[in-house]
Amino acid sequence: MFNFNELLKSTMIIFAVIDILGSIPFILNIKQKTGDINANKASLVALGIMLAFLFLGEAVISFLGVDVNSFAVAGAIIMFFMSLEMILGITLFQHDAKSSKTASIVPVAFPLIAGAGSMTSIISLRAEFAQVNIAVAILINMAFVFMVLKMTGRIERFLGEGGIAVLQKVFGIILLSIAIKLFSSNVGGLFP
Repeated sequence: MFNFNELLKSTMIIFAVIDILGSIPFILNIKQKTGDINANKASLVALGIMLAFLFLGEAVISFLGVDVNSFAVAGAIIMFFMSLEMILGITLFQHDAKSSKTASIVPVAFPLIAGAGSMTSIISLRAEFAQVNIAVAILINMAFVFMVLKMTGRIERFLGEGGIAVLQKVFGIILLSIAIKLFSSNVGGLFP
Protein backbone atom coordinates (compact mmCIF):
# COMPACT_ATOMS: atom_id res chain seq x y z
CA MET A 1 0.00 0.00 0.00
CA PHE A 2 1.20 3.52 -0.79
CA ASN A 3 2.84 5.24 2.17
CA PHE A 4 4.42 8.72 1.86
CA ASN A 5 6.86 8.09 4.73
CA GLU A 6 8.14 4.87 3.10
CA LEU A 7 8.35 6.67 -0.27
CA LEU A 8 10.43 9.48 1.25
CA LYS A 9 12.81 7.10 3.04
CA SER A 10 13.20 4.89 -0.05
CA THR A 11 13.85 7.92 -2.27
CA MET A 12 16.54 9.27 0.05
CA ILE A 13 18.28 5.90 0.43
CA ILE A 14 18.35 5.25 -3.33
CA PHE A 15 19.49 8.85 -3.97
CA ALA A 16 22.42 8.41 -1.57
CA VAL A 17 23.42 5.06 -3.08
CA ILE A 18 23.23 6.21 -6.72
CA ASP A 19 25.08 9.44 -5.81
CA ILE A 20 24.64 10.93 -9.28
CA LEU A 21 26.03 14.30 -8.13
CA GLY A 22 29.19 12.62 -6.87
CA SER A 23 29.44 10.76 -10.18
CA ILE A 24 29.57 13.92 -12.29
CA PRO A 25 33.39 13.84 -12.68
CA PHE A 26 33.22 10.20 -13.76
CA ILE A 27 30.42 10.98 -16.24
CA LEU A 28 32.43 13.89 -17.65
CA ASN A 29 35.46 11.60 -17.95
CA ILE A 30 33.43 9.06 -19.96
CA LYS A 31 31.97 11.85 -22.10
CA GLN A 32 35.46 13.12 -22.93
CA LYS A 33 36.58 9.61 -23.95
CA THR A 34 33.51 8.57 -25.94
CA GLY A 35 32.17 11.88 -27.25
CA ASP A 36 28.66 11.83 -25.81
CA ILE A 37 26.32 10.17 -23.34
CA ASN A 38 22.71 9.64 -24.35
CA ALA A 39 20.74 10.77 -21.25
CA ASN A 40 17.50 9.16 -22.49
CA LYS A 41 19.08 5.76 -23.14
CA ALA A 42 21.15 5.73 -19.92
CA SER A 43 18.16 6.73 -17.75
CA LEU A 44 15.72 4.29 -19.37
CA VAL A 45 18.14 1.35 -19.22
CA ALA A 46 19.00 2.09 -15.56
CA LEU A 47 15.28 2.44 -14.77
CA GLY A 48 14.54 -0.88 -16.48
CA ILE A 49 17.36 -2.65 -14.64
CA MET A 50 16.32 -1.27 -11.25
CA LEU A 51 12.61 -2.04 -11.70
CA ALA A 52 13.41 -5.53 -13.00
CA PHE A 53 15.65 -6.05 -10.00
CA LEU A 54 12.92 -4.80 -7.66
CA PHE A 55 10.43 -7.38 -8.91
CA LEU A 56 12.68 -10.24 -10.09
CA GLY A 57 16.11 -9.59 -8.55
CA GLU A 58 16.30 -12.20 -5.84
CA ALA A 59 14.81 -14.88 -8.09
CA VAL A 60 17.23 -14.16 -10.96
CA ILE A 61 20.28 -14.09 -8.70
CA SER A 62 19.21 -17.35 -7.04
CA PHE A 63 18.51 -18.92 -10.44
CA LEU A 64 21.99 -18.01 -11.71
CA GLY A 65 23.54 -19.26 -8.50
CA VAL A 66 25.06 -15.86 -7.75
CA ASP A 67 24.65 -14.32 -4.34
CA VAL A 68 24.45 -10.62 -3.53
CA ASN A 69 27.95 -10.70 -1.97
CA SER A 70 29.52 -11.96 -5.22
CA PHE A 71 27.63 -9.31 -7.15
CA ALA A 72 28.82 -6.57 -4.80
CA VAL A 73 32.47 -7.76 -4.89
CA ALA A 74 32.42 -7.79 -8.71
CA GLY A 75 31.04 -4.24 -8.72
CA ALA A 76 33.69 -3.17 -6.20
CA ILE A 77 36.50 -4.48 -8.41
CA ILE A 78 35.19 -2.57 -11.44
CA MET A 79 34.80 0.60 -9.34
CA PHE A 80 38.36 0.12 -8.03
CA PHE A 81 39.85 0.18 -11.52
CA MET A 82 37.64 3.10 -12.61
CA SER A 83 38.85 5.11 -9.61
CA LEU A 84 42.48 4.35 -10.50
CA GLU A 85 41.84 5.76 -13.97
CA MET A 86 40.46 8.97 -12.44
CA ILE A 87 43.21 9.39 -9.81
CA LEU A 88 46.26 8.44 -11.88
CA GLY A 89 45.07 9.77 -15.24
CA ILE A 90 45.71 6.40 -16.91
CA THR A 91 43.57 4.34 -19.27
CA LEU A 92 42.77 0.81 -18.15
CA PHE A 93 39.52 0.36 -20.07
CA GLN A 94 39.98 0.57 -23.82
CA HIS A 95 37.46 2.78 -25.61
CA ASP A 96 36.85 2.00 -29.26
CA ALA A 97 34.08 2.80 -31.74
CA LYS A 98 31.83 0.12 -30.24
CA SER A 99 32.34 1.34 -26.66
CA SER A 100 31.47 4.88 -27.78
CA LYS A 101 28.08 3.61 -28.94
CA THR A 102 27.44 1.64 -25.75
CA ALA A 103 28.95 4.04 -23.16
CA SER A 104 25.46 5.25 -22.23
CA ILE A 105 24.59 1.71 -21.20
CA VAL A 106 27.95 0.37 -19.92
CA PRO A 107 29.36 1.86 -17.72
CA VAL A 108 26.86 4.72 -17.17
CA ALA A 109 23.49 2.93 -16.81
CA PHE A 110 25.20 -0.14 -15.41
CA PRO A 111 27.16 -0.27 -13.10
CA LEU A 112 27.37 3.48 -12.34
CA ILE A 113 23.64 4.17 -11.82
CA ALA A 114 22.10 0.71 -11.49
CA GLY A 115 25.06 -1.03 -9.91
CA ALA A 116 25.71 -3.46 -7.11
CA GLY A 117 25.05 -0.83 -4.44
CA SER A 118 21.64 0.20 -5.76
CA MET A 119 20.60 -3.40 -6.38
CA THR A 120 21.67 -4.48 -2.91
CA SER A 121 19.77 -1.50 -1.47
CA ILE A 122 16.64 -2.42 -3.41
CA ILE A 123 16.72 -5.95 -1.97
CA SER A 124 17.20 -4.51 1.52
CA LEU A 125 14.35 -2.01 1.04
CA ARG A 126 12.02 -4.81 -0.08
CA ALA A 127 12.35 -6.34 3.35
CA GLU A 128 11.03 -3.15 4.98
CA PHE A 129 8.83 -1.27 2.49
CA ALA A 130 6.02 -1.97 0.02
CA GLN A 131 7.13 -2.50 -3.60
CA VAL A 132 4.94 0.34 -4.88
CA ASN A 133 6.78 2.86 -2.66
CA ILE A 134 10.18 1.59 -3.79
CA ALA A 135 9.09 1.67 -7.46
CA VAL A 136 7.96 5.30 -7.18
CA ALA A 137 11.23 6.15 -5.37
CA ILE A 138 13.17 4.61 -8.26
CA LEU A 139 11.13 6.67 -10.77
CA ILE A 140 11.81 9.90 -8.84
CA ASN A 141 15.54 9.15 -8.72
CA MET A 142 15.71 8.30 -12.42
CA ALA A 143 14.03 11.62 -13.28
CA PHE A 144 16.76 13.40 -11.28
CA VAL A 145 19.49 11.27 -12.93
CA PHE A 146 18.07 12.19 -16.35
CA MET A 147 18.23 15.91 -15.53
CA VAL A 148 21.85 15.64 -14.33
CA LEU A 149 22.88 13.68 -17.44
CA LYS A 150 21.16 16.24 -19.68
CA MET A 151 23.07 19.08 -17.97
CA THR A 152 26.58 17.57 -18.21
CA GLY A 153 27.50 19.97 -21.04
CA ARG A 154 26.59 23.01 -18.91
CA ILE A 155 28.37 21.57 -15.88
CA GLU A 156 31.45 20.94 -18.01
CA ARG A 157 31.48 24.54 -19.29
CA PHE A 158 30.93 25.92 -15.79
CA LEU A 159 33.79 23.95 -14.21
CA GLY A 160 36.31 24.32 -17.02
CA GLU A 161 39.25 21.96 -17.60
CA GLY A 162 40.96 22.76 -14.29
CA GLY A 163 37.81 22.28 -12.25
CA ILE A 164 37.06 18.97 -13.92
CA ALA A 165 40.62 17.74 -13.31
CA VAL A 166 40.40 18.60 -9.60
CA LEU A 167 36.96 16.99 -9.26
CA GLN A 168 38.15 13.84 -11.03
CA LYS A 169 41.01 13.40 -8.57
CA VAL A 170 38.87 14.11 -5.49
CA PHE A 171 35.97 11.91 -6.58
CA GLY A 172 38.40 9.26 -7.80
CA ILE A 173 39.63 8.96 -4.22
CA ILE A 174 36.02 8.87 -2.94
CA LEU A 175 35.13 6.20 -5.51
CA LEU A 176 38.22 4.21 -4.45
CA SER A 177 37.13 4.35 -0.79
CA ILE A 178 33.59 3.26 -1.71
CA ALA A 179 35.02 0.36 -3.75
CA ILE A 180 37.23 -0.74 -0.84
CA LYS A 181 34.32 -0.48 1.64
CA LEU A 182 31.99 -2.39 -0.70
CA PHE A 183 34.67 -5.06 -1.20
CA SER A 184 35.59 -5.43 2.48
CA SER A 185 31.99 -5.58 3.68
CA ASN A 186 31.04 -8.29 1.16
CA VAL A 187 34.16 -10.40 0.61
CA GLY A 188 33.68 -12.18 3.97
CA GLY A 189 30.30 -13.45 2.74
CA LEU A 190 32.05 -15.34 -0.09
CA PHE A 191 33.87 -17.61 2.36
CA PRO A 192 31.39 -18.88 4.96
